[in-house]
Amino acid sequence: MKKSITWLTLGIGLFVALILFRFSPLSSSSGFSLPMLTALLMSEFGFIITVIGAGISVRDVLKQGVELRPAALLIGNLLLALNFINQGLSLWAESGGLGP
Repeated sequence: MKKSITWLTLGIGLFVALILFRFSPLSSSSGFSLPMLTALLMSEFGFIITVIGAGISVRDVLKQGVELRPAALLIGNLLLALNFINQGLSLWAESGGLGP
């Protein structure tokens, strides 16, 4: 079960990232967009999930040594976590949370 958790976090993170990419309130598409608070919460949820997956991957890399699969999962979860931080801060700035 422990080995599948990192795959699960990466999959959930990718799914949430794709939803945010397609329906983000920051995009200028004329179609449906998520409400700002929903997008912020999804960004935070995705960040927490991918950081948990990255933490478990770090533990696996330290335990097993640097192998391809745990290192790839670590890099994937870290990149998604950075993406969610960037997306969340962009949404927050757009909503006026970082303004004067």
